[in-house]
Amino acid sequence: MTNVRHIFFDLDNTLWDHRRNAYLTIKELFEQQQIAEIYHIDFESFHDAYHEINEKLWEQMRDGEIDKDYLRKHRFFDTFLKFQVDDQDLADYFEHHFLDEILKYNELVPGAADLLDYLQDKDYKMHIISNGFQEVTERKCVLSGIADYFETITSADSVGIRKPRPEIFQYSLDLAKAEKNESLMIGDDWIADVKGAQRFGIDVIFFDVYHDNPREQNLKVIKHLSEIKQYV
Repeated sequence: MTNVRHIFFDLDNTLWDHRRNAYLTIKELFEQQQIAEIYHIDFESFHDAYHEINEKLWEQMRDGEIDKDYLRKHRFFDTFLKFQVDDQDLADYFEHHFLDEILKYNELVPGAADLLDYLQDKDYKMHIISNGFQEVTERKCVLSGIADYFETITSADSVGIRKPRPEIFQYSLDLAKAEKNESLMIGDDWIADVKGAQRFGIDVIFFDVYHDNPREQNLKVIKHLSEIKQYV
């Protein structure tokens, strides 16, 4: 990959450990509101239900089936409903506090800091393309200490288009003053990152977090961020 000069990263669960940080945040809110005591709900069961519902809603938003407001209204409400708790005010409390509280937890994916140092030392220009909410994407980078590694940060909210749409990749490349043949995308979402980058026409490395083990010829697949070093 001798032509690569620009590396575009997804943020959540590629560099910033959203799964871990969300888990800790929801656990804190769960305890603050005494959900186990009042509603007799086990936290791990609640979190598992939330994770499943949230992932599905994000897929629907990525595919243009729902908007951001729908996701924010339903992810906690639908989770509580699964435990026969029909309380919009309680769900709104969780949603309102979730985005602020999650920024108290800024754990990175294992190997992220070391990889960014490695790439910086090799003079790669690094960028973020995120489908996350604009109001927290840059703050995640700043508060976790990785913002200075990146020359540009593109959030889907700021563009009004989400990965895998080619327009967001083009916007980010234009912002970075990068060409397709010198660009590489790294991400953990099969549709948004891998298929999006392939259809747009830039090289991609799939961070196979869930060990899906895709069988696609010539696809670069890693299980740990340190494995990126064999390609760049």
